Amino acid sequence: MSKKIRLLYMEGVSPLRSQTVYHAVGYAMKADTPNTIIMVSPNGPYVSIGYHQDIQKEVDLDYCEKHNLPVYRREVGGGAVFLDNGQLFTQWIFHKEDLPATLEERFKLYIDPLVATYQELGIPANLRPINDIHVNGKKIGGTGAAQMGIAEILVGSLMYTFDKKTMSQVLKVPSEKMRDKIFESLEAYMTTMSEQLGSTPDRAMVKDLYMKKVSEALGMEVYEGEWTAEEEAMAQEIDARFTSDEWLYQKGQLKQQGVKIHQDVHIVEAAFKAQGGLIRIIARLREGRIDDVTISGDFTLLPVFALGALEQSLRGVAATPENLKSKIEEAYYRLNIQSPGVTPADFTTAIMNAVVPPQAA
Repeated sequence: MSKKIRLLYMEGVSPLRSQTVYHAVGYAMKADTPNTIIMVSPNGPYVSIGYHQDIQKEVDLDYCEKHNLPVYRREVGGGAVFLDNGQLFTQWIFHKEDLPATLEERFKLYIDPLVATYQELGIPANLRPINDIHVNGKKIGGTGAAQMGIAEILVGSLMYTFDKKTMSQVLKVPSEKMRDKIFESLEAYMTTMSEQLGSTPDRAMVKDLYMKKVSEALGMEVYEGEWTAEEEAMAQEIDARFTSDEWLYQKGQLKQQGVKIHQDVHIVEAAFKAQGGLIRIIARLREGRIDDVTISGDFTLLPVFALGALEQSLRGVAATPENLKSKIEEAYYRLNIQSPGVTPADFTTAIMNAVVPPQAA
């Protein structure tokens, strides 16, 4: 590992740029680029959805439009979340060889300095495997992982405040009763620095404390560095991609069209909650085989191209648990897929729930 880590400190950038900065550093990374930590917060509120999510199923787009809340799809797994200046995002963009091999170990390394920062502030935080941070049973931030170019990415945040009411409003839910239940659950099971301490700590002090804890955890010096012209050019490209409808709505439909739907062809849909997140399935079945399938949800799955390859590998497979599980396990082995808390058996169950709904089984 190089002896120093570059810090890019970016308080108060645009909502879009608060997401695209770490993508840009990742895709612009070369062999001699230093491992980089970005600390960034947006100057306005927005909604961020996970890489594998179907926006039309997860987000109340009418509410977002009425309240001028932009929605962006990130290249990191996880769920839809409302974000604003109350969070300081901590984004690691590292060379692969400078991080542990497994996602579970990476998350622990990434989370340790966050936990140490909270603890020094007097907040009894701890790692809750696989990748959450808890304080007395309440969550104070989740984390995510991705690969971009040669870079390995880990993201999360330091939570000064969190607008739980708006978070409950931006999600797409079947009823207002369900929305009330989400808000009630956020109140009961989420917390922030401000709630824990009774006031909001000084941001400059928190930044310095976190950098000290990172330096201790990694045994490296952290220095404040510069954003390069190459990174800015890459960020502008990604800004354009992130604001395109094609990118935002990409999981919203079956990719392969043109098969006439008749008595042997039908489209099915189901969801299954695995330990590592929700899996949503839309499948087209033809004569008992998978004709096409779209998998979405709030899980983490690496490498980034693997989900598309997994979908492709299932085409033409007989829709039985044995065949599906065997094909998915083969893809896991071939592509070296990592998906914390989500197994080939979970994907099999999700697809079979669509093929044979549980109540019909």
